[in-house]
Amino acid sequence: MERTAYCGQITSKYKEQHVTVTGWVQKRRDLGGMIFIDLRDRFGIVQVVFNSDKNKEALEIAEKIRSEFIISVQGQVIPRAQGQENNELNTGEIEIMAEKVEILSEAKTPAFEISDTADISDDVRLKYRYLDLRRPKMQENLKLRHQVKKVFRDFLDGEEFLDIETPYLTKSTPEGARDYLVPSRVNQGKFFALPQSPQLFKQLLMSSGYDRYYQIVRCFRDEDLRGDRQPEFTQVDIETSFMEKEDIQSMIEKLLVRLVKEVKNVTIKAPFKRLTYKEAMERFGSDKPDLRFDMELIDLNTIAQESSFKVFSSALENGGMVKGLTVKGAAKQFSRKNIDALESIAKIYGAKGLAWMKMTEEGLTGPIAKFFKEGDTGSKLVETMDAEDGDLLLFVADNKNVVYDALGALRLHLGKELNLIDESELAFAWIVEWPLLEYDEEAGRYNAAHHPFTKPVEADIEKLATEPENVMADAYDIVLNGYEIGGGSIRIHKRALQEEMLSALGFSKEEAHKQFGFLLDAMDYGFPPHGGIAFGLDRLVMILAGENNIREVIAFPKNGKAMDPLTDAPSVVSNDQLIDLGLRLKDKETEAE
Repeated sequence: MERTAYCGQITSKYKEQHVTVTGWVQKRRDLGGMIFIDLRDRFGIVQVVFNSDKNKEALEIAEKIRSEFIISVQGQVIPRAQGQENNELNTGEIEIMAEKVEILSEAKTPAFEISDTADISDDVRLKYRYLDLRRPKMQENLKLRHQVKKVFRDFLDGEEFLDIETPYLTKSTPEGARDYLVPSRVNQGKFFALPQSPQLFKQLLMSSGYDRYYQIVRCFRDEDLRGDRQPEFTQVDIETSFMEKEDIQSMIEKLLVRLVKEVKNVTIKAPFKRLTYKEAMERFGSDKPDLRFDMELIDLNTIAQESSFKVFSSALENGGMVKGLTVKGAAKQFSRKNIDALESIAKIYGAKGLAWMKMTEEGLTGPIAKFFKEGDTGSKLVETMDAEDGDLLLFVADNKNVVYDALGALRLHLGKELNLIDESELAFAWIVEWPLLEYDEEAGRYNAAHHPFTKPVEADIEKLATEPENVMADAYDIVLNGYEIGGGSIRIHKRALQEEMLSALGFSKEEAHKQFGFLLDAMDYGFPPHGGIAFGLDRLVMILAGENNIREVIAFPKNGKAMDPLTDAPSVVSNDQLIDLGLRLKDKETEAE
């Protein structure tokens, strides 16, 4: 029986027609002499009726059917009895009166109910991912992922971009996270690396005259996992020659406006808000701020200098800062126990503690209020923090990074806990004017804030050798609802500047040529000005789907330990395979000694 229609597409327009449908049995109800089956495919559910008066043979087969059996049904589409309609289904006005049925595949009782409301642990879901992917929500998420990719492809094709693949087996280069390494059997003792991104190859494509390149590509990073990270992820990689930063940003805004309209039917406006890196950190404590709610960080250095509270003054003396948050109307909601829980969050980010006060009709109250009774420090604090009766005031005093990280995390936590966020809003913004380099105290050297191929802004190039900490990057990230969804920059296209950049990162000439010689040599043969951007596809789809973890929009992801419970990967391999590769595993006891 050849399928004539999908289950979820059979609406009242099919009335009186004969159809053939196939799918999985969601539910079976035996009423004696009549059996109802909810039949499911990726488009939805349709009700099938087996009636002994209509077809006794079909009813006898239906008596053997159980949940998750795959069946094919032929029958006539008829209206449901009056009062029996189901307004929650597209197919709720009709049902199929079965005339013929065939069991195509039987099924064991599944490990969990195939339902969006079933309570299933993450590892069980991943172990039986083929069952989990049958759930309507998962099928909608992967359909959304497909639609997002299609819009990217259609838009970029319309802008004359070429889809070009780059290698998966490539050279290990120091670009940030750890590489996944692949030992070579043919060249024993040597290793390929799986790409963290196609960065160097897309730049080489620019040198080859392919001035508009894109690729929806798998990338690999061996780093600690969290809700918006996976060891293998998908990137929409875009690179173009002869375009300035503003041109690239304008093009990307057009793309995202179209994307959101087509997949969510939501209209967003361009140009997007632009914040400098410094402004984002000072106002929100994050380089990927969630702009869907207020509650900004407040600078309190001047008031802290005037107060007698030593925690504040000591932080300033040690080159740190003091900032606070005003949590409007939250004083009564937060007991001492609740505030201790907030302090625990702040400590995760390195804060030694969390100071606090409450604003009442009588004035400031709380453990540190007595330090703001002298002079007019208290009134200045109230004015600066726009504090009103019923507000909770929170403070962190420490070095710059700790203050930003701790208060930025608290701001996000409070935004969610107090329901300050409009979940339907999509708040896009560009973060610009990034520092080119970041100093690593432990390593005693500079690291690239983005990657080693980001161009400094023209005005700062001369500072690269003398004051690298003050050099700004010609870079731009795009953020959405508290996540970085894309990062880009104008790239270095002249060998002398690229060598100077690598020198600032601590590479000798010999090391630079060993690691990046193929790129440096290519710059001797006519390398165009170019730039681009890369989107984290998984993260973008996660946000559009309203999920909190990218596992929900990836067909076969890894768990939080970078393992796959479905296939039990990574797994032990045979000794013969290791011998082929010229490898030998260390004995654990010997290694411990």
